[in-house]
Amino acid sequence: MKRTSLLAAALCLSALSLTACGGNDDAPPAQPQVIAHRGASGYLPEHTLAGYELAIRMGADYIEPDLQITKDGALVAIHDDTLNRTTNVATLFAQRNGGYKVADFTLAEIRTLTVVPTGTGKTSYPGFTPSATTFQVPTFQEVVDFAKKQSTALGREVGLYPEAKQADPVMEDGILKTLKDNGYNADSKVYIQSFSDATLRSLRTKQTAQNNKMPLILLGVAAKAADGTPRMGVISGSTVTQLTFKEVAGFTEGIGVVINTAAYPITKDYIDQAHAAGLKVHGWTFAQANAATAATEFRSYLDMGMDGMFANYPDLAVAARNAFVNK
Repeated sequence: MKRTSLLAAALCLSALSLTACGGNDDAPPAQPQVIAHRGASGYLPEHTLAGYELAIRMGADYIEPDLQITKDGALVAIHDDTLNRTTNVATLFAQRNGGYKVADFTLAEIRTLTVVPTGTGKTSYPGFTPSATTFQVPTFQEVVDFAKKQSTALGREVGLYPEAKQADPVMEDGILKTLKDNGYNADSKVYIQSFSDATLRSLRTKQTAQNNKMPLILLGVAAKAADGTPRMGVISGSTVTQLTFKEVAGFTEGIGVVINTAAYPITKDYIDQAHAAGLKVHGWTFAQANAATAATEFRSYLDMGMDGMFANYPDLAVAARNAFVNK
C-alpha cells in the first residue's frame, strides 16, 4: 500500500470517528494487536478511565494498566512509583520520607488526587465525552470493571495488559487474584507483563499451581549474543542479562522489546527466530504524533512481522494496522 493510503487511514481515525474507517471487531485474532500505552496517553491524562475509554473508542485491542501498590495494599493504575509527575499530590500533601511514593499513601488519600496531563496530553479530546467526568487514579479492579463494561457496550472484548511494576509477591498475588476473581483464564484476552524475569517465573509457578496459565510477556530489549544469535535482553538497572528464546519460552508466551534503539535493533530475522521459538513479539513504545511519520514507523515493524504495538496514539496505530491487514 502506498504511503498516501496509510496517511489517509491514519487521518480517518484521528478525529475519533468510531465507524467511518470501518470496524475491526470481526477481524481475525491473529492480526497484529494495538495496545493502548497507558491508555490514549498522547491525548488524555495517562492511566485514567477517560484515557482508557478514548483508546477503546479508537479501536485499541488492549488497554494497559501499569500497577503500583498503595500503603494499604491496594493495586492502583499508575506508571511511576511516585505520584508527583502525573498528579496534583504536591498541592494537597506534604512530602513523606522525602518524596511522594505511592507506597507511602493510602488508597483513600490517592483517591483525592487529580491526574494531570503530561507530554502532549490534554484535559479534553475533540468530539469525545468520557463516561468518567474526573481524572482520578483508578484501582486495578476499577479498570477491570471498566473494561468489562466497555466490552458489553461495544460488543467486542476489550483486552487487559497489566504490568507488574514492582517485583513483589504481593503484586503477583494481587494481579492473579483480581484476574481470577473476574473470570480471566488462559483463553481470555489478557497478557501480564513485567521487566523482571524472576517475577514472571514466579507468576508462572503460581499459575501452574492454580491451573490458570494466563499469557505472560517479558519486557526488555532485542539483544544479540557474541556470535550474532538473537537473545532477549533483560534489563536490571544498568545491566542487561541475555536469555535465549528457548529459555524465555519456558516461562512466557512472548516478549516486549523497545523500538528505535540503535544498540538493540529489531530485525525481521530477530522476530522470525522469536516466532520459531513460539514467542509473540510486541514493541514499545510507538510515540510518533504525526500521522504520516507514525504510519511509516508502524509499517516498518509490521512488515517485519511484529505481533503487537504499544502506542501513545491508538488511533494512528489502528489505522496503520488496518491498512497493513487490508493491503
